[in-house]
Amino acid sequence: MPTSSLVNIAGRTIILDCGLGVTRGLMAQEVRLEDLDTIIITHLHSDHYLELGPLIHTAWTGGARQPIMVYGPSGLKSYWRAFYESMRFDIDLRRANEGLPELADLVSFEVIEPGAIFDRDGLHVSALPNHHPPITESYAVCFETDTIKLVFSGDTAPFDGFTKFAACADLLVHEALLSAGIERIIARTGLGDKLRKHLTENHTLAEDVGQIASAARVGSLALHHLVPADDPEFGLQDWEREVRKNWSGLLHVGRDGMKIRLADNRNGINNPQKS
Repeated sequence: MPTSSLVNIAGRTIILDCGLGVTRGLMAQEVRLEDLDTIIITHLHSDHYLELGPLIHTAWTGGARQPIMVYGPSGLKSYWRAFYESMRFDIDLRRANEGLPELADLVSFEVIEPGAIFDRDGLHVSALPNHHPPITESYAVCFETDTIKLVFSGDTAPFDGFTKFAACADLLVHEALLSAGIERIIARTGLGDKLRKHLTENHTLAEDVGQIASAARVGSLALHHLVPADDPEFGLQDWEREVRKNWSGLLHVGRDGMKIRLADNRNGINNPQKS
């Protein structure tokens, strides 16, 4: 399924991106939707925010009453207003017939700026602009406590500054592209040079992900936002082969529902285990 991640850290439950299937995915992880309070959207490509409105609406009908804070690019509030208007009949009906509170009062939006997103209760969350043209508001995100550092690359080609941003993370979650899959995607979709240009200029080859992880000296590496993700010609061994050209540490190749438990493994960061 498209990109959505659940981060449990410092006693908080945070959703990073809301691609198609996020609601079902959260319920499969036994997350109570009425407990949602923090959502971060890294950029405005559909596979990262298509289900934001339906997720919040579903939580609202299921009993969510605490404020939900949504952090994201400046255009995200326009999406929310349009979604709200598209559901106005249902929202007004439920308020009148079921006694639900005003949905609009439940949700607040804050535009992400480079630097700190928020810093409270022992958790510091920060954003770094990445390279995903022509989108300018696209971010890598770092979650950090006194003992844990977790970094998500977001959708990006390699860019200066990311190695420092991800340095010594306990876990780096990075997007990945298989070079061998590019022409198969072109053939399957019937699209041509524009899509090829987008894929090569906006994403990171798997072998380069391994190099980034090694340079940043992270404790472990997880691949997500796999491109291609649904081609039967490519499997686990293809991703591992490419990443292993430059990375010998602990590796997770993402799949739907995968759980990665973060312990304080900072002592092993410089000598990551093999898997």
